[in-house]
Amino acid sequence: MPEPTTTRRSATVATHAPLGQTPSQTVGPFYGYALPYERGGEIAAPWRPDSIRLHGTITDGAGEAVPDAILELWGLDAHGHPVAQRGSLERDGYTFTGFGRTPADRDGHYSFTTIKPGRRDAGAAPYLLVTIFARGLLHHLFTRAYFGDQPTENEADAVLAGIAPERRATLIATPDAPSSYRFDIRLQGDGETVFFDFGQEL
Repeated sequence: MPEPTTTRRSATVATHAPLGQTPSQTVGPFYGYALPYERGGEIAAPWRPDSIRLHGTITDGAGEAVPDAILELWGLDAHGHPVAQRGSLERDGYTFTGFGRTPADRDGHYSFTTIKPGRRDAGAAPYLLVTIFARGLLHHLFTRAYFGDQPTENEADAVLAGIAPERRATLIATPDAPSSYRFDIRLQGDGETVFFDFGQEL
């Protein structure tokens, strides 16, 4: 896969529409079958000693919470290898598949439990891939959550090095408790999160 390029997205995100089906001319509408299993955000069981929490709030350009977004998270295993294990729908508490999907709540907050991924290769810092679906977006968005407690790896990462320093911080998940990281997502405006273009036609 070629290295992604960054792109600024422009989207008008409504914040006061009632919850429920959302307009079909954007990424929505969202239906219940888009979240087909319980505990979709528990990619790893919380009781695992190596589990971590990634959580945060999604906001629009006005700083208002986006209460009905859907997020997907994908990550490598602890050794930096892609996960080929099936079983995301079962959530048996033991099988790690590397993938999860969860909705934001009424306050725009989301939460995943997963494990900290290893390096994909030398010179690349560990990260989690986050995909965002929300009303007002014409296309889903991709971003990455790097870990704020690994500054040496982050400084050596080629993707992070290619991003303007003033925007690089939007890709850093900040430790806020033991084994917990906060990663807020701003869809547009001041402090807009860096989103990646992986080569698809937009």
